[in-house]
Amino acid sequence: MSSFFTDLALQYIDGEWRPGKGSWDIIDFNPYNGEKLASITVATTGEVDQAYRAAERAQAEWAETNAYARRAVMEKALRVVEEREAEITEAIVAELGGTHVKAGFELHLAKEFLRESVQLALRPAGQILPSPVEGKENRLYRVPVGVIGVISPFNFPFLLSLKSVAPALALGNAVVLKPHQNTPVCGGTLLAKVFEEAGLPAGLLNVVVTDIAEIGDALLEHPVPQLISFTGSDKVGRHVATVCAAQLKRTVLELGGNSALIVLDDADLDYAVDAAVFSRYVHQGQVCMAANRILVDRAVEKEFTEKFVAKVASLRVGDPADPATHIGPLINSSQADAVSRIVERTVEEGATALLHGRADGNLVSPSVLTGIPAGSPVLHEEIFGPVALLVPFDGEDEAVRIANDTPYGLSGAVHTGSVERGVRVGQRIHTGMIHINDGTVHDEPLVPFGGEKSSGLGRLNGEATIEAFTTQKWISVQHGRSQFPF
Repeated sequence: MSSFFTDLALQYIDGEWRPGKGSWDIIDFNPYNGEKLASITVATTGEVDQAYRAAERAQAEWAETNAYARRAVMEKALRVVEEREAEITEAIVAELGGTHVKAGFELHLAKEFLRESVQLALRPAGQILPSPVEGKENRLYRVPVGVIGVISPFNFPFLLSLKSVAPALALGNAVVLKPHQNTPVCGGTLLAKVFEEAGLPAGLLNVVVTDIAEIGDALLEHPVPQLISFTGSDKVGRHVATVCAAQLKRTVLELGGNSALIVLDDADLDYAVDAAVFSRYVHQGQVCMAANRILVDRAVEKEFTEKFVAKVASLRVGDPADPATHIGPLINSSQADAVSRIVERTVEEGATALLHGRADGNLVSPSVLTGIPAGSPVLHEEIFGPVALLVPFDGEDEAVRIANDTPYGLSGAVHTGSVERGVRVGQRIHTGMIHINDGTVHDEPLVPFGGEKSSGLGRLNGEATIEAFTTQKWISVQHGRSQFPF
């Protein structure tokens, strides 16, 4: 596995693998055992410029390439991923501490999004629109945006890089990708290798492994990209939006969440417990859609809580390479320390820890907190770790009020014995996505994915991706002669 990472510990610019020219290295660590996986010399602003210029040169010809030829590249990329699935699984386990369950979940979705990208290449369609002007024909074309900058996160790096990169390429764009510095291979150079093997022409996908400490806002401010697709925290997302707005660039922002999973008084409690435990603790809680807050009707609070705590207590914490492990490490020590501080602070404020997780290096065992004071900051913030908040309510109206009492609005779930009751409650939650009698963590290639409020701007997937990564161009044709007033 070590050679896998060292072989990909390079920049990928204009079809060439090359070392960065910066004065320092990003060290890629295994978050579970601290093993050094690779060392990557950072890219400079000059190399960011080279990547964007290469993308600009390559994109014009790619946009004119037959859509069936672009589709063929996507098909080959899918075959590469399928052939290398075992190797990619090992990489996800090693680089980001993902369990085998998590790696399987990520790869399943990645393949589904590649399958959708195969179809996306052929989907953009033009229109002929009527005109009030005699003899005029209005043609509306759907054309690529041009060059797209993609900035991806560490939690699902392969999937969340791919779900912007693959459709952008399929639709005739070129891409410069900057992965998170904690996952430079799974989120960056691995994708370059996949598409290189798939026969993507040089320059269309460039990967720069670097950091804001080296390049500042060069990735955002560069004149070439017309769109920035960013997935990450709302704090950084606001900065991205501000810089891009000043440059009149379009943005797609997939940001954080503080989702609520609501258990109504007529819910199937055993099923609701299963959904809640998965929704909160999958990938150690490092998921933007995770159920931070689990809201339970007081009529069933006691029974639900007992079953929930018992199931959480049974989760196995340890080496993510062990298929029996449910909870592996957080991505780094800063995240582990931050989660531990949140738990300690909330208990000091008066909350009760039904389970009090402890940190052992980057491993943090699960916490379950209840009796949280109404004004506690923890109810309004995103917790990127294995901490569940149990919050009781009396009736639907209070459940809706509590669920909406957050600056975020990404996902959510409602558990009930009546589907239509769940839908009615879901319609009152200010969130981009909500799931009835299911978990909060879902992503599907055809369904618009995105959030409200501080959870982002825009949507991806299916038709929403076509809307995001293409633009409309009006060409009119005047048959005959127009009459001008002078």
